[in-house]
Amino acid sequence: MTVTLADVAARARVSPATVSRVLNGNYPVAASTRERVLRAVDDLDYVLNGPASSLAAATSDLVGILVNDIADPFFGIMAGAAQTEIGGPGDGSGRAGGEKLAVVCNTGGSPERELTYLTLLQRQRAAAVVLTGGAVEDPAHQAAMAAKLAKLADAGTRIVLCGRPPLPESEAVVAALAFDNRGGGRRLTDHLVSLGHRRIGYVAGPVERTTTRHRLEGHHDALRAAGLGGGEERLTVHGPYDRRSGYDATLELLRREPEVTAIVAANDTVALGACAAVRDRGLRIPEDISVAGFDDLPFSVDAVPALTTVRLPLFEAGARAGRLAMGKETPPPGGIATITAELMVRGSTAPPRK
Repeated sequence: MTVTLADVAARARVSPATVSRVLNGNYPVAASTRERVLRAVDDLDYVLNGPASSLAAATSDLVGILVNDIADPFFGIMAGAAQTEIGGPGDGSGRAGGEKLAVVCNTGGSPERELTYLTLLQRQRAAAVVLTGGAVEDPAHQAAMAAKLAKLADAGTRIVLCGRPPLPESEAVVAALAFDNRGGGRRLTDHLVSLGHRRIGYVAGPVERTTTRHRLEGHHDALRAAGLGGGEERLTVHGPYDRRSGYDATLELLRREPEVTAIVAANDTVALGACAAVRDRGLRIPEDISVAGFDDLPFSVDAVPALTTVRLPLFEAGARAGRLAMGKETPPPGGIATITAELMVRGSTAPPRK
């Protein structure tokens, strides 16, 4: 049975005129209404008209790059690198002129916005989609993502994951470039333990993110291997991946456990906040408390003291994702590649005071 515009309007609880405005993009519509309409379009698998239906399996010159926060260098570096590889010859399409328009879609970390952008890219018959950063660990959202990516892939869109693990039981993805967050977290804590630290606080990211869990698991693995397991919850505070979170969480850790001698931060931006909190308490880095981050963002080496961290090759990963999205590079065996994390030891960590 053919789905009509009226069916979409009924499903979204709006007028047919509103559905038309959303799909044509020629009239301002409230964001919540637009998302409701697009969800109904997606649920019903609605196509605009006969000609549009015949083009459903075609692809445009549009490429979407989804990021959680474009202001975060972690995402900005990967997105910029992907753009350097998008366009030009060798995109694998066989068409004359391989130029593509790369559009960065900033989700703000919202699972709903992530799905909405994918729906919009599906409607535009995007040639490729690159999803960056960790995924939300919610079964309902994972199922919705798998279904959405399957629809995109069926329509000819190439899908690449960059910095996130593959979706379970999903064959829609061309390639998944997963960072070794767990291994990096383990190596970082191994380093602190080898210096003699025994009371190590951890400022973690949002609970629901795969990146958070994997880095924290690596930290716990290192503690258990050193016989320091137990009490991890007391020495862990979760929060957003931002400087303020690092500052507030470090103050809370120092309140809970004044004998903490080292702080591990979820990323380098969080580590800057941790460093500020340590100094505001009248303590020195690393003489009184060591501080370490993750990612090796460009400012890390210029911090005072320079930040011990884990280097992820963000630019290289983003560029590779762009090549894979354009068919310029052969996907890795099995479609999955794990990208190694490298420990960078600098001045912000040292043995604890005796």
